[in-house]
Amino acid sequence: MSDSNATSPAPRLALIGFGEAGEGFASAGHWGGRARGWDIKSDRRELMARYGVETANDARSALEGAGIAISLVTADAALGAAEECAPLLGKGAIWCDMNSIAPDTKQAAAKIVEAAGGRYIDVAVMAPVNRDLAVPLLLSGPHSEQAEELLRAIGFTNVSIAGDKVGRASAIKLIRSVMVKGIEALSDECAAAANAAGVFDEVVASLDASEKTIGWADRIAYNLERMHLHGLRRAAEMEESARTLEALGVEPLMTRNTAERQRRAAQTRN
Repeated sequence: MSDSNATSPAPRLALIGFGEAGEGFASAGHWGGRARGWDIKSDRRELMARYGVETANDARSALEGAGIAISLVTADAALGAAEECAPLLGKGAIWCDMNSIAPDTKQAAAKIVEAAGGRYIDVAVMAPVNRDLAVPLLLSGPHSEQAEELLRAIGFTNVSIAGDKVGRASAIKLIRSVMVKGIEALSDECAAAANAAGVFDEVVASLDASEKTIGWADRIAYNLERMHLHGLRRAAEMEESARTLEALGVEPLMTRNTAERQRRAAQTRN
């Protein structure tokens, strides 16, 4: 991560994809006269003008003269966008792939962009995009330092580098999501069952009483130790929990697989 507050002159920017994230960035970027965008949906193209983003007729015209391009398409379209746009990038132009896709997919996209003469950057957006440019951006890839300078030049203020290997930033984000989104899904499943049983307040009070404030490294180590030692017993308990949810009309998607994960942890230890 750079400690310098100095930035390079703001480059011409291309936005490929103008969904919620693109709109959020553009509303805060004040990029009038410096940004040109393209989206396959006509209503999104019409929205660009509201934020001072010049609307391009196609990807080629959006990328013409751009020193940096930000890809904000849907995850299933990310590799295709790289394939389409790579030949259209200027020599040495930076392609910031901000899509939430697997490291292997980003590495495949990087090969395409680099082969065409562009510079590929794996960018993980580490928090929800609000209407500001302070969202944490984690970069990885051999051109990360240059990309950090350009991203700061166009207004992003919270940029750091995870390493020089494409896929490292996305690995951090997506593996973190196993915990963050998993807890959300467990919360949904637990709350649905507690409400169905009429014991929501009691379950929440019990969770509050047992909550310990410790760092995640210690928490994970503790959880794994418990699973290794008691995973078979806990798997059996979770199977009973699954039956309880089923009787309440709640499909135990997370609970059933938690039982299997507990069982495998115990078998690994044994």
